[in-house]
Amino acid sequence: MRLVSRMRCDCAKQSRIIGVLLLASLLAACSAVKLAYNNLPELSYWWLDGYLDFDGAQTPRMRDELAQLLDWHRRNELPKVTRLLQKAEALATDDITPAQVCEVGDEIRARLLAVAERAEAAGAELALSLSDAQLQQLERKYAKVNADYRKDWLARSDARQQDKRYDQFLERNEDFYGTLDRPQRELLRQQVAQSAFSAQRVDAERRNRQQEALALLRGFRVSQTPPVEVRAALHAYVLRIADPPPGPWRTYQQAMLQEGCRNVATLHNGTSAAQRERAVRRLQAYQTDVRELASAQ
Repeated sequence: MRLVSRMRCDCAKQSRIIGVLLLASLLAACSAVKLAYNNLPELSYWWLDGYLDFDGAQTPRMRDELAQLLDWHRRNELPKVTRLLQKAEALATDDITPAQVCEVGDEIRARLLAVAERAEAAGAELALSLSDAQLQQLERKYAKVNADYRKDWLARSDARQQDKRYDQFLERNEDFYGTLDRPQRELLRQQVAQSAFSAQRVDAERRNRQQEALALLRGFRVSQTPPVEVRAALHAYVLRIADPPPGPWRTYQQAMLQEGCRNVATLHNGTSAAQRERAVRRLQAYQTDVRELASAQ
């Protein structure tokens, strides 16, 4: 069952603008990146530096804040991740419903939000320290991200977009279940063909979020906004990403979430006993990894 991995990846795409705040949760349940989890402060620093080009005063503060965030996550969040993996393991042995998949997805998003909320104070301090040159660097980085997305998705025909999504989903599912047979592959291909996914919608929403972020950060700088108000504004911004206000994007996002839950349940319910046993072993291995990470000092 690809409950955790697929929903985890979808969440990361939805929240790329605050991606560094979510990396701890995203990395914790993946055995391939145990080393990356333990080195997350350094990796996160360089990821953020690519967006903001930290100065000499910001660098030590950011490194310290990221180290503290990882320590908090290790102590407070990894036990919750373990319990979530245990829940997924219990579900993996039998047929599942879309509602059960969505419930797991909701819990994953809750863990991501917990990380974002924990980082709000440090985020507010950083936001108030950004220079005009750093905001220009952020705008240039956004432009590069958008150009890469256009190349990867918007420049493709609908058929090529479907091929790309099919290949991604096939790789993820076969990593979890093992090789899919022909009917399972045909089902996956059909799910992709019938999907409501729109690269254009995703691109437009991401650009809107980028412009909103730039406006907020520039407004903080011009108005010398008090830290408590900056933190409240950042909190509201994150919540708008996680739970958009009523409108076309919220409708689309909810449709995609429901579609994902249905597709995961349908594919899982068509798996063999051997494939489900592999899924259980995978989830048990994730739990072992997370426990080892939680016990590390």
